[in-house]
Amino acid sequence: MVLRHIPIREGILGAAILVLLGLVSIRYSGFIAPANLANVFNDTAPLIILALGQMVVILTRCIDLSVAANLALTGMVVAMLNVAMPGLPIPVILAIAILLGAMMGAINGLLVWKLAIPPIVVTLGTMTVFRGIIFLISEGKWINAHEMSTAFTGFSRTAFLGLPVLSWIAIATVIVFGVMMSRTALGRSVFAVGGNPHAAVYTGIDVGKTQFLAFVLSGALAGLTGYLWVARYAVAYVDIARGFELEVVAACVIGGISIAGGIGSVGGAVLGALFLGVVKNALPVVNISPFWQLAISGSAILIAVAFNARAGRSKGRIILKSAEGSV
Repeated sequence: MVLRHIPIREGILGAAILVLLGLVSIRYSGFIAPANLANVFNDTAPLIILALGQMVVILTRCIDLSVAANLALTGMVVAMLNVAMPGLPIPVILAIAILLGAMMGAINGLLVWKLAIPPIVVTLGTMTVFRGIIFLISEGKWINAHEMSTAFTGFSRTAFLGLPVLSWIAIATVIVFGVMMSRTALGRSVFAVGGNPHAAVYTGIDVGKTQFLAFVLSGALAGLTGYLWVARYAVAYVDIARGFELEVVAACVIGGISIAGGIGSVGGAVLGALFLGVVKNALPVVNISPFWQLAISGSAILIAVAFNARAGRSKGRIILKSAEGSV
């Protein structure tokens, strides 16, 4: 039943995105031009990457509210490294960003796994800690474009086959996670832990370890995005991406990732992010204040949660009817 439900959900969301594009194009036909759609996708790429990491965490019945702070801290660290060592190769910077992000994710995972602290409490705490560390190491100062090397800021913007590297990294991340979630033991463990953690234990799956690995993956992607974000916008400061964690969670929920765990897909997370990306870019075109994005996102979340709850009740009724028929 769940497997049948997910494609329907993705189809509805995909149709909603197409309808939204059609409505906006009535006001401004250039919005659906290939070049502009490529820009919209590139603008949404960081959200897609983070949503995939958050998806894995939510599927295990956890949540990571520290992703934006992780992004900001990693971005500040690599920016400071670039200022101190302008000749540092980009692959090394990428490796440092991913490793640092993974370490912060591991801290979250260990606290949830070993100390059994609720994930929302852990990540709220580390979110504040990470932001505080940014202020301490930067002394509240900004790092601007003129202080960064051309190679540092140019990497994510370099075009390849018509798309910036940032977009290609997002596409590669989608492919990797698609394979991981459907073809690997870790992917199956994530769904098992979220679907029924007690049953997962009986099948030999370590629930705590699986949740730990989910946080590490989320942290690694946040670290990667930290460098890409700072490089793209050519600025690093304490409040970078503040509040973005809520948009990441919204993308997952809108994409059909059940907050109860165990239900969701890579395609759903990507479509949820794209929906928010289209809304964000479309509002200025139709002369609507960007602040309405919050209201639209909130409404979409409520609809998505209601949809999930209704689907869950329907599934429960089917199970009860089957049980009654067997008596």
